[in-house]
Amino acid sequence: MELGLQGRSAFVCASSQGLGLACATALAREGARVTINGRTEGKLQRAVATLQAAHPDAVVGYIVADLNSAQGRETILKTLPEVDILVTNNEGPKPGGLEEWTEEALLGAMEMNMIPAVQLMRQYIPGMRARKFGRIVNITSAMVKSPRYFMGLSTAARTALTAISKAIAREVVADNVTINNLMPEKIDTPRQDAVAAHFAKTEGLTRDEVRARTIATIAAKRFGQASEFGDACAFLCSAQAGYISGQNLQLDGGTYEGLI
Repeated sequence: MELGLQGRSAFVCASSQGLGLACATALAREGARVTINGRTEGKLQRAVATLQAAHPDAVVGYIVADLNSAQGRETILKTLPEVDILVTNNEGPKPGGLEEWTEEALLGAMEMNMIPAVQLMRQYIPGMRARKFGRIVNITSAMVKSPRYFMGLSTAARTALTAISKAIAREVVADNVTINNLMPEKIDTPRQDAVAAHFAKTEGLTRDEVRARTIATIAAKRFGQASEFGDACAFLCSAQAGYISGQNLQLDGGTYEGLI
């Protein structure tokens, strides 16, 4: 299927690895001009090289900037003042419990997983509306719909982003600007490894034991692949997806037990 992304400009937040890089790769493969982002230039350069090795015709650049700071976001906007596609993403807070959820920790979660996405939307949406095309995809979490105690900080901040995105989506969709959320769970990325390391340390298990235990809880009996996630992102950014907005798409191997 031709997705109508040839020549579209795309910015993918926090995309030197994992789900962000998977989304950037899928968009570049479909002909979008992609800019990736991270805090470490060497890591970004390696990501660009890997992406272009896989897709030699891809047009890919990078911006070194910290999404969590106003200065970092200003750098992004000065370098890339307009885009057709925005994929928001960021690392999440460390797993933990109530005793660790200080006011500082709560604010930190919002500064990572809610505020940067909203501030970038504020700046990019007016141009999208004027040009009558815009696609915004927020990488959130399946735990927005199925909260887990140890991921409470991440869940809370990403749920806040989900709510405000729904409110904005209803306002802008008449101008062919869509906002949707991808909700990953158990995708085989460095983030999954970090969670496994947390449980290996706290429960005295090996990494392989933690991974095997996790796989047993997935209906598909395997981890999801980052490329599968990237392909879902590319479709939501496509010309064909103009009637899909304000939605939450779970990529969890069929694990979610709810109806809606």
